Amino acid sequence: MLDVIYWNANPIFFSIGPVSVRWYGLMFAIGFTIGYWIVSKMFRHEGAPERWLGILLGYVVVATIVGSRLGHVFFYEWDYYSQHPVDILKIWEGGLASHGGTIAIIIALFLFSRFVSHKPASWVFDKIVVAIALVGGLIRMGNLFNSEIYGGPTDLPWGFVFLRNGDIAASHPTQIYEAFCYFVLFGLLMWMYWKKNAEERPWLITGIFFIGIFLPRFLIEYVKNVQVSSEYEMIARYGMNIGQMLSIPFILIGVGLVIWAMTHPREHFSFPNRFADEDTPEKRKKR
Repeated sequence: MLDVIYWNANPIFFSIGPVSVRWYGLMFAIGFTIGYWIVSKMFRHEGAPERWLGILLGYVVVATIVGSRLGHVFFYEWDYYSQHPVDILKIWEGGLASHGGTIAIIIALFLFSRFVSHKPASWVFDKIVVAIALVGGLIRMGNLFNSEIYGGPTDLPWGFVFLRNGDIAASHPTQIYEAFCYFVLFGLLMWMYWKKNAEERPWLITGIFFIGIFLPRFLIEYVKNVQVSSEYEMIARYGMNIGQMLSIPFILIGVGLVIWAMTHPREHFSFPNRFADEDTPEKRKKR
């Protein structure tokens, strides 16, 4: 049996002169790299144009960074940033909110469907969310290396003492709780896509994703420390913090999408070329 785990990990993976690579950024990069590979396999499996991959990556990366930052600014600390707007750009100082990133990615994927793929939005949503589940788990591991976003006191044998923050009592390692849930969800979505052809039921994978991400998030928040002081009033009034309030709509959307998917017939999307860009004069000259 464990007693407690004393955690004092260095948040910096390595440094070269003045340049440092942090574990958080490394996890972020690994997640996007693997996620890109997974989505490329899905595109290849369905014969979608290869050139869409790079465009999709750009949409998602920009949406994740900008949306997560603005989500933190508007949802958690607007009182401060409204008085110090230049500080919004100081993303290296921390302050990202997953709910904001989710909203921005949703907008980006609808734009991608409208201007790039010209397919129903469900087609790209049901692929990208699989990769996002993996990225979410890796980002939470990055939070663990940063000794941030953890829970309240616990006497459970797997409690973490975050020495870097001067703690002397064990706390819930909520970063690990969330990461575990997201990795399990990632495995489930991969199984649904590759073994059960769930992509043929539009919105089913996306619906399971929303439930699998935000229901655990809602429950784990009960043992997580308050992130900003303004949440104390909200908890006293509603019994929930900001993260939980923001999670409820996504859970309900997820349930609705699953019901919709299971009550509509299967669909299959076809493409003229297998994992190749559209035929162009340049390509014909090379033949």
